[in-house]
Amino acid sequence: MKKQLIYLLLGVFIFSSCGTQNRVSKTKERTKKTTKVVKTTKPKEEPVEVVETTPKEEVKTPKTSNKSITEIYIDTYSDVAKREMELHGIPASITLAQGILESGSGKGKLTMRSNNHFGIKCHKGWKGQRVYHDDDEDQECFRKYANPAYSFTDHSLFLTGRSRYAGLFKLPKDDYKGWARGLKKAGYATDRKYPNKLIALIERYELYKYDAEVLGKKPEDAKKVTTHNDRYTVTKGDTLYSIAKKHKITVDTLKSLNGLESNEIFVGQVLFVKPLLKDF
Repeated sequence: MKKQLIYLLLGVFIFSSCGTQNRVSKTKERTKKTTKVVKTTKPKEEPVEVVETTPKEEVKTPKTSNKSITEIYIDTYSDVAKREMELHGIPASITLAQGILESGSGKGKLTMRSNNHFGIKCHKGWKGQRVYHDDDEDQECFRKYANPAYSFTDHSLFLTGRSRYAGLFKLPKDDYKGWARGLKKAGYATDRKYPNKLIALIERYELYKYDAEVLGKKPEDAKKVTTHNDRYTVTKGDTLYSIAKKHKITVDTLKSLNGLESNEIFVGQVLFVKPLLKDF
């Protein structure tokens, strides 16, 4: 009997131990499962943070992407041209138009090599840097600048420091047509169509608005100063003789006023039919 009782007690003890181990194992499994659930919550939060911190502005197209090189040139140098107008009295519209024309909107070979935006040659007394470039003659000497802004300043000093341009400064400060014509007549350029090229650029890109800004004029008043009766726009069928007769001047006078070397004219060409100033 004693032996049977002992075997019975041993059996109960062993059964109890197994139950405890099973409970511990199940608890560990539940713990492991809980741990897995906690881990899976972390990667779900990370991508949300990345998306929220990415700025939308980074994917925007630059504002200048659809602009021409001439429009970019104007945006770049309009403030410089206005500053020169304030300091020296040269219309900003003229400065910009000359810069566009002479430098190929900043992309011409001479300009790329020298920062010379106005085709100013060395001339007597120039002590600065220089480059040589084919122009009217082979390998002519042109001024070279360390910075394009110096070219704009030198352009102003070039015009204000020579007596042959003095009459231009007696014109209304925003009379870009008078300035365009006066520059040609004073010898700035040899191209007889130079005034019309400047005027076409000014009106195409509305460069006269920068003159108005400097003078404090309203945008709608920007062009009013140029509405004179001293010029005529060529239409189909016009000849120098018919235009001269209409304005009671001779053909020779008409040609002289506009620097014409022949009787050739074209539709849309602006011709001056009376002197703006006695100096001219």
